[in-house]
Amino acid sequence: MTTLAPSDGRAKRHKPSRLARLLTRPLALYLVLLVAAPAATTAAEAPQIFASTAVRNDNLELFPKWRGTLERYFEDRQVEPECSPGRFDSCDLLEWQAFLDGQALLDPQRQLEAVNRHMNEHRYIVDPRNWGVEDYWATPLQFFRKDGDCEDYAIAKFMSLRALGWRDEDLRIVVVDDRNLRAQHAVLVAFLDGRAYVLDNQSASVMLADRIRHYRPIYSLNESAWWLHRS
Repeated sequence: MTTLAPSDGRAKRHKPSRLARLLTRPLALYLVLLVAAPAATTAAEAPQIFASTAVRNDNLELFPKWRGTLERYFEDRQVEPECSPGRFDSCDLLEWQAFLDGQALLDPQRQLEAVNRHMNEHRYIVDPRNWGVEDYWATPLQFFRKDGDCEDYAIAKFMSLRALGWRDEDLRIVVVDDRNLRAQHAVLVAFLDGRAYVLDNQSASVMLADRIRHYRPIYSLNESAWWLHRS
């Protein structure tokens, strides 16, 4: 049976600093990342994402929402996997497990397509309406229960592929500037056979990143690090 655990550790609880609280504001976020990047280490060689260069930083303290999502995800794993009336989380967990078991023997390319298609079946709903706050990063189980917006799709896809055995270093949640819609957006990028593939809730198909021209990446992250992108 495929395990739902994306890693062996747990995210530690930290009170967000004043700097971290500033990151809820898009302009402040980019300026903070721009200042932080020069002190970072250069990322290991990886396929380019949307024709950008990326600089790696291992300090995830700047991303309290992502750290909080990881922490809640590990807590979700403690739910007793028994589906009974009134135990919606458990039912969702078993349904997710059944889906993953069905994809476990597929080749990696077909896993990407299956995960993208399955998660995109959920309804798009903005955070203020769904959670009563401007920006909220949901765990997969929260997403299965209440649907979500772009980063929630990306997170659910990230965790699904991790559970299927994909390495953390081969996955990135990427926040982009969508120049067609003039809005920020989030997608999942997976590295496979030296190419970057995009899993996007706005597309039914998995696409190669080098064929997408209207996304300008701002930053990306996984469980271990974050990257500042410069186009």
